[in-house]
Amino acid sequence: MTRTRMGLAVVATGAILLALAGCAGDSSPLPSASGRATTAVQPPDQAPAKATAPDKSCNPRASLKPEGALPQPGHMPAGSYMAEIQKRGRLILGTSQDTLLFSSRNPFTGKVEGFDVDQGRQIAAAIFGSPDKIQIKVIGYDKRVSSAADGSVDIVADTMTANCARWKDVNFSSIYYEAGQKVLVSSDSPAKGLEDLGGKRVCAASGSTSYDNIAKARSKPVAVAKAAFGDCLVAFQQNEVDAISTDDTILAGMAAQDPYAKVVGSKFTEEPYGMAMSNKHPEFTRFVNAVLAKNRADGTWTETYKRWLGAFGPAPTPPAAVYR
Repeated sequence: MTRTRMGLAVVATGAILLALAGCAGDSSPLPSASGRATTAVQPPDQAPAKATAPDKSCNPRASLKPEGALPQPGHMPAGSYMAEIQKRGRLILGTSQDTLLFSSRNPFTGKVEGFDVDQGRQIAAAIFGSPDKIQIKVIGYDKRVSSAADGSVDIVADTMTANCARWKDVNFSSIYYEAGQKVLVSSDSPAKGLEDLGGKRVCAASGSTSYDNIAKARSKPVAVAKAAFGDCLVAFQQNEVDAISTDDTILAGMAAQDPYAKVVGSKFTEEPYGMAMSNKHPEFTRFVNAVLAKNRADGTWTETYKRWLGAFGPAPTPPAAVYR
């Protein structure tokens, strides 16, 4: 069976297993007053936009330090944003429904689940005493920053890279997962990494830092933008693109589904994942960081890793918190 035919067979069995959504956060701008993005997404058939220098005006890993002990569930401090959430009766989590292992819809139960979803459920448990007091709101890949900034959701947990540019629009939690960008190619490809793909069509989700990183590559591959990484996988299986580039864990999930694909090379970026929140409520960021600190200390983070990502090997040491 050719890779194209295999791809069509996989598509026929269900989009849930294909649609591995983008990771590494979104690099799209916040909407303007008119509601439209201030810059357009680069069309797939054109040369990639000129890469801009990364914003290094901060330490993107450094978040707001927790203050004092965590309040008891159900007893959030008066006047805090956590009290508003408690009064509402649920935490609203923004995430995707198609990032396998991190936030994907279970085809048997219909529920969105994964490593990122569990991060949100743990925040809900700290507020209410129950992880089920949560509403999962599926948001567009290019709406993650704006959804956190405008309060459409309380918190975004969706394989999102914390960086200085985004810190200007939202607050990030301390880092809860370390990833890095690699490349997926066909199993018979001689390529060892992005440097071997000059002139080749390499797919990434539009508005992702993965797409931006392709544009920066010295080998000058042709960056192809798709709405989500699931669309990249379909394009790859139908021979419309030569490779896909995004975070290593997501690529591993793709390769596990496609016997004609392999992940190559070393990580050529650092992608520290943080949860995004409105910067109007710094006490909520401090609260979330206190929950994350507790989870690192009591083994919750490690158990969550084993549950969703244990197939990649033993759980690593949780990312250490850095505070401003």
